[in-house]
Amino acid sequence: MLFWYWHARAQNAFPNLFLRYVNTDKGKARALNAAIYESIGSYVINIDSDGLLEPNAIKNMVLRFENDEQIAAMTGAVLPQRNLVKQVHGWWHRLLAKNEYYEYAQAFLSGRTIESFRDQLFTMSGAFSAFRREVLMETFLYDTDTIGEDTDMTFQIRTRLGKKVVICADAIFYVAPISGFSELYTQRQRWQRGELEVAQHYMSQTASIKGFFKEFLVRRIMIDHTFTFPRMIWTFATIVLIAFGYSTVVVGLSYLLIYSLYVMVGVINFISVGILLKPYPEERHFYKHLWWLTLTLPLYMFLTAWIRLIGVINAMTTQATWKMRGFTEEWQRLLAVLRDDRRTIHNHYRRRKGK
Repeated sequence: MLFWYWHARAQNAFPNLFLRYVNTDKGKARALNAAIYESIGSYVINIDSDGLLEPNAIKNMVLRFENDEQIAAMTGAVLPQRNLVKQVHGWWHRLLAKNEYYEYAQAFLSGRTIESFRDQLFTMSGAFSAFRREVLMETFLYDTDTIGEDTDMTFQIRTRLGKKVVICADAIFYVAPISGFSELYTQRQRWQRGELEVAQHYMSQTASIKGFFKEFLVRRIMIDHTFTFPRMIWTFATIVLIAFGYSTVVVGLSYLLIYSLYVMVGVINFISVGILLKPYPEERHFYKHLWWLTLTLPLYMFLTAWIRLIGVINAMTTQATWKMRGFTEEWQRLLAVLRDDRRTIHNHYRRRKGK
């Protein structure tokens, strides 16, 4: 009923606006595909229902399309709402929310801006992206068999159709901050799985030793995923080295050096994002007061890297679904496996002792 109330209000306020309610089977990709078929304009812009658009976001996107006919699609910049970030309760939750804001600001306004400049944008945001409708109709539309449908659409347009995909950094979409560690845990695993699914499909067309240095997807997967396992191995190897008598001072200094390099990169990104936020004084003011997060972001990214590693393992052992197992459920499953293993070992020991 609430939906129809706001639907009626919007239609009365904007009588020339074409509003349609489209009912589909479950799944975001199916809903988007149905909406694309129903659309009648030159541009198709999709946004998540639980966010807010910056007042000039749509105008800036359309102007970008109109001023560059080579652009086929673009993603907007997604940021958590700063007012909601300020209202988060609990020091741990607040620290997560602020690091997420900082991560989003640097990922979209710095990272994806560089990717866009090099024509290597890996994924358009599923929360806020825009397309020329004629280009969308040349694609296979959103893939309903993957949870990374936004990444798949990016590769369809850029790789299969050979058209230009960019970021519109001055089109901002505000989302709610992370609700807690449990959401972070499931969200990053879902992103990881979707990324792997799409990469596996397109890597079959581009992956080769010869193309390693010219095909960015190969480099991205090598750095983003393959190096995840050495990171895990060396984390545990450090403990083993200390157990074998390796100098804790040397190990500590090596980690401090690595941490300092991450902080240095964070400082460079901090300056870059501050420049890009110049048209938004209030946002820039909030962002600049979070400068101290350059010290905590490496730890936050280390945490998310482990979550992504779990996502890689789950991608190989479980079926893809939008509803991922939460941290509590997986922890309980892990404890159950450990208890079962301990019981098996104990029974085996008793049998051997009985002989």
